[in-house]
Parts: sequence; structure tokens; C-alpha cells
Amino acid sequence: MKHDHYSSAYICEILRTVHTIAVVGASANVSRPSYGVMGFLLGKGYHVIPVNPGHAGKQILGQTVYAHLADIPEAIDMVDVFRPASQLHAVVDEVLALRPLPAVLWGQFAVRDDAAAARAEAAGLRVVMDRCPSTEFAQLTLRAS
Repeated sequence: MKHDHYSSAYICEILRTVHTIAVVGASANVSRPSYGVMGFLLGKGYHVIPVNPGHAGKQILGQTVYAHLADIPEAIDMVDVFRPASQLHAVVDEVLALRPLPAVLWGQFAVRDDAAAARAEAAGLRVVMDRCPSTEFAQLTLRAS
């Protein structure tokens, strides 16, 4: 898939069908974008799981933080990545080791690595890069399902 443009239908279906979202690179700092996005997603009814080894065992927005995706004791529908683009390939390695596999890999603004995306897509994941789910949600005026 080319990742220069996504149809509204593609984004809508993702945002309507995922329920559990792991946020890799979650921050407890209220001024960080990941904190705001987590709060937005929680407010829309998603189950959000923060992932950050530096905060493991603590809470962000009332949610327990895990060090790694593999530490999360439940299935994940979507992995939302707040890490530099250069680290996306390592995140994809972690994602592809999960069972069951998440349905979606989402890279936040400036998080784009076409080779990593191709690996995820080859394994059956839908991929969105260089986008923010809260921004897309607002632009598409979706309602929590």
C-alpha cells in the first residue's frame, strides 16, 4: 500500500473497529502529545494501554503502564507509535511477535518507515503512518462505537 494518502473509509473502518489500543512511547508529561492523544482516545471509549519501560508499573491517566508490548496480558487491536521513525522497525519486530497479532499499526506524525510498514502489511496488519488518530477522528467526525 502507498502511504502518502489514506481514504476516509480506510481510516473510519480502523477507528470504528479497534477497541484496545497500546500506545508505545506513552508519556506521563501532560505537555507531550502522547498524553493528550491517550486522554482523547480514553474519552472516546477506547481501552488504552500505555507502553513505556521508564514508567512500567506506574499509571498514566489511570491506566497501568507496561514496559513492552509483550508484557500486556490481553489482546491488542491497534499499536499507536510515539517513537522516532528510526525505531519503527524495532516496534514492528515486537508487534509481529505478539499472539494474536494486532489488526493495526499506526505511526503518529513523522513516524514513517515504508520498509517497516511493508513487513507489517505482509503479516496481515493494516498500517497508517504520519497521522494522528485523534486528528483523524475529529476530521471525520466519528462517534465512539
